[in-house]
Amino acid sequence: MTNFDFLGIGVGPANMSLAALTDPVTDLKAEFLEAKREFRWHPGLMLPDSQLTVTFFRDLVTLVDPTSRFSFLNFLVQEGRAFRFLEANGIGCSRREFEQYFQWAAAQLPSVRFGTPVESVAVSDEGFQVTSAGGAIRTTRTLVLGTGSEPRMPAFAKPFIGDSVLHSSQLTDVRPQWKGRRVLVVGAGQSGAEVVSHLLADENALPSSLTWTSSRIGFQPLDDSPFTNEWFSAPFVHYFNGLSDGRRAEVLREQKEAGGDGITDELLTSIYRRLYHLDTVLRKDLQHRLLPSRRALGLKQDGSALVADLHDVNLDSVERLPVDLVIFCTGYQRGLPEYLKPLHDRLPLADGDFRIRPDYSIEFDGPEDLRIYVHGLAERTHGISDNLLSLVSWRSARILNSISGREVHQVDKTSTTVSWQ
Repeated sequence: MTNFDFLGIGVGPANMSLAALTDPVTDLKAEFLEAKREFRWHPGLMLPDSQLTVTFFRDLVTLVDPTSRFSFLNFLVQEGRAFRFLEANGIGCSRREFEQYFQWAAAQLPSVRFGTPVESVAVSDEGFQVTSAGGAIRTTRTLVLGTGSEPRMPAFAKPFIGDSVLHSSQLTDVRPQWKGRRVLVVGAGQSGAEVVSHLLADENALPSSLTWTSSRIGFQPLDDSPFTNEWFSAPFVHYFNGLSDGRRAEVLREQKEAGGDGITDELLTSIYRRLYHLDTVLRKDLQHRLLPSRRALGLKQDGSALVADLHDVNLDSVERLPVDLVIFCTGYQRGLPEYLKPLHDRLPLADGDFRIRPDYSIEFDGPEDLRIYVHGLAERTHGISDNLLSLVSWRSARILNSISGREVHQVDKTSTTVSWQ
């Protein structure tokens, strides 16, 4: 049995950021446990042309500690890419290269343990007792949860999951055939647009028909203007956290409707241009329909084909659409990890969510010196940036400061143009 100052469970970008920021802190003994045998970043949706929707400055460490050896710029220098990268990309980056950066950082972090699934967490006299596969036991008085999210699929679609019905996160794993088939893509966020772009890329392997639905009034752009980007700043998180529960819910809804879940201008333009080229220049026999204000309500088998029920929200009518392949780009959801279920009764919930304090610790009905921190579960209390890369280093620094009881990293000296308070 080994004791640690804190243990991180799950190693995605969030807990890897915390591991990187903790690495030079010599008086803290930490370890980060991950079930997977290597770092992969949404591998099922790692499409050839996928791009980051944020600047690479929002990496594991830079916005908190630009001198850290775990910065993206240091990765470029160490790999001998810096000059060519900057000439080719400016401050942009492909998702595949950012995954390579994450893998490079993970390989240099001695506190990260891949291939170490956590089986249970219990409370003992020593604190939290964390049991991993093989029966190894670690104890700590502080946990940091970063186990990520699961693909969200409508209940009506789950019985059909397979080669012809899948979530976008499975695309490059399942590798469904779409050439000459009737394809329905549900969801018009960035992932939905990336999937549509991928389906249209090869003019010799086009679907016979493509239907793309958006639950909103159109296929809306991501608002990447500077004033809107101040939603993804530390001062806004402080401001948002101080609002009432009801007002926070309204603000989140307003932000997402304003383009928080939108598609980059570059990708929208690329799809529009591609459809024009296929229609008028190449004159390909591709039938395509882009349907706004539609919600998928049901799915049924009809012989060898499927029939999807699409509800037109504006007209309150339902279309029954015969299809061969359905790809749901319906986002992700987070639930209580299996290993944490023994503590379920000791974790007070508010409308199904943890009660989360400003420092990202959750209320826990146990000894006062036991603490649990969370990544990616605080959108309701901390704002729209919580599930994104935008403030991952700042959030990790704030958690690290709270764990250590001192200001290891400066987190509150940030100015914004908008006066939030």
